[in-house]
Amino acid sequence: MSEAPIRFDTKIAVLLREDLEPWQRLNVTAFLVSGLGTVVPEVVGEPYEDADGVVYLPMFRQPVMVFEGTKETLTAAHARALSRALPCSVFTGDLFSTGNDRDNRAAVRAVGTGELDVVGIAVYGARNGVDKVVKGARMHP
Repeated sequence: MSEAPIRFDTKIAVLLREDLEPWQRLNVTAFLVSGLGTVVPEVVGEPYEDADGVVYLPMFRQPVMVFEGTKETLTAAHARALSRALPCSVFTGDLFSTGNDRDNRAAVRAVGTGELDVVGIAVYGARNGVDKVVKGARMHP
């Protein structure tokens, strides 16, 4: 007898600008989701353990949906996430030229919200709210 699949009423979504290079997509996704577990601890599940008793780090308890869109789609999604006050992380084009956390934060701090060159966002919240944020984007291939 199999158990019913687990359905979540929340969603984790990453939205990437479609013109990023493959290495940038991976790097941006990793950076964007790294903050969620520290601010929204309920997204993190229990540690994993193999049959030999080796314990591994916990991961998100639900899938991360990855989308892509145009620069305009990213700009609109960023504004919708902020207007809905959803937990959100941002990655800007300027961060590709920095090499450390201090410089990353300074690069974002130097630009007004409406002028950020957003190349990626991650957002977490109620499924319908996150769906509205990523409206117009498509699933990452």
